[in-house]
Amino acid sequence: MPWLALRLELEAAAADSFADALLEAGAHSVSTDALDNGPWRLSALLALDADPASIVATASAIAELRASPSYRVEQVADEDWVRRSQAQFAPVSIGERLWVGPTWESPPEARRAIVRIDPGLAFGTGSHPTTRLMLRFIEQRVRGGERVLDYGCGSGILAIAASKLGAAQVDAVDSDPEAIRSAAENARANGVAMLAALPEGLPPAARYDLVVSNILAQPLIVLAPLLASRVSRGGRVALAGILESQAEEVRRAYAPFMPLGVSRVEEGWALLEGTH
Repeated sequence: MPWLALRLELEAAAADSFADALLEAGAHSVSTDALDNGPWRLSALLALDADPASIVATASAIAELRASPSYRVEQVADEDWVRRSQAQFAPVSIGERLWVGPTWESPPEARRAIVRIDPGLAFGTGSHPTTRLMLRFIEQRVRGGERVLDYGCGSGILAIAASKLGAAQVDAVDSDPEAIRSAAENARANGVAMLAALPEGLPPAARYDLVVSNILAQPLIVLAPLLASRVSRGGRVALAGILESQAEEVRRAYAPFMPLGVSRVEEGWALLEGTH
């Protein structure tokens, strides 16, 4: 199946937030590549019938850019996109118990839970700072037997990692049907059982020991009452996809429900967590 590949360059300070904004605006996948002593190159995969100008304009508004960046578009086949993307996804070891990598990489000999995620059409391979922040949280907090909700699951990487580390029940939801399909396929490939569904597919009364959500600051603010209602008494929530400069605004949105604080910052991205 052919796709449209959108290519553009941005300064490093804006690249990560614009990549996330492209995903929110309708891109199926986004990769970034740091150029030598200069800007970052972004490559976004769009549906063949997508309107690139509209997606770039929407992403620019989400990322609060003063003007839309210039870009170019070309048509690519599935296999061409994957081949070009593979070199950008290096495996990562998280803490002492977790390893995340693509299928063509060999895991370390040290005993770790192994999560296999290949680059695809849904966000989440472990290469982005926000994903690494969340994986560290999961590696530290999941000790066995927990109920875990991954809200905005993308590829399902966080839910799969939680299951591999011993969570008893793992539910993963996303508003994008393509992400649900990708998460379900990745779960099967990793040999884990989990619910992958649209948000309305969650059991109405379900509460969780851990609720994780790695999306963007503004959606997280809007979702504050919903996410807080899903945390069991004494349970924990962790939020990412938040620039350090946005952390206080997100914290205030959750203050009526539970106290949150910044627990870690990586490359300008913050992880907020707290207990219900």
